[in-house]
Amino acid sequence: MTAATAAGNPRQAGRRAVATAAAAAVLVAVMGALSTDLGPWYASLKQPAWKPSDALFGPAWTLIYALAALAGVQAWTRTPDKPGRDGILIAFGLNAVLNVVWSLLFFRLRRPDWALSEVGLLWASIALLMVVLGRRRPSAAALLAPYLLWVAFAGVLNSEVVRLNAPFGA
Repeated sequence: MTAATAAGNPRQAGRRAVATAAAAAVLVAVMGALSTDLGPWYASLKQPAWKPSDALFGPAWTLIYALAALAGVQAWTRTPDKPGRDGILIAFGLNAVLNVVWSLLFFRLRRPDWALSEVGLLWASIALLMVVLGRRRPSAAALLAPYLLWVAFAGVLNSEVVRLNAPFGA
């Protein structure tokens, strides 16, 4: 969608932005879900007593992806220039890659220790998204706060899994 398209028909451009954001969120969610294996290996891991039920993770991620898509739409519709929009896409793309890579490291490669090293990058990519989106619309950055907090919590949980189960890769 170009700035000219947005200026020519804002309602259609807004719908297109919402549809694109929703599709991107669903794609990342599906990629993450396909990367997550809660099979026997995961079930055998020692977990801290305070770990939430596995049933909570799906709804939490659904909410996070919905809020991220909404944040993206809010910032996108307030960004008339191509360089600004490209920055939004790059920040979301980086975040999506890091999000899926964490799942691959933890669940597919069975390396929570490597995932723990990567979770800081994922957290930083969310902070970057908050800065990029917040420049255009502060409320968009605020919508990402639950994502930032959830990944911080996930990092602590990941750290405990590593502490309770290391070494990995044997």
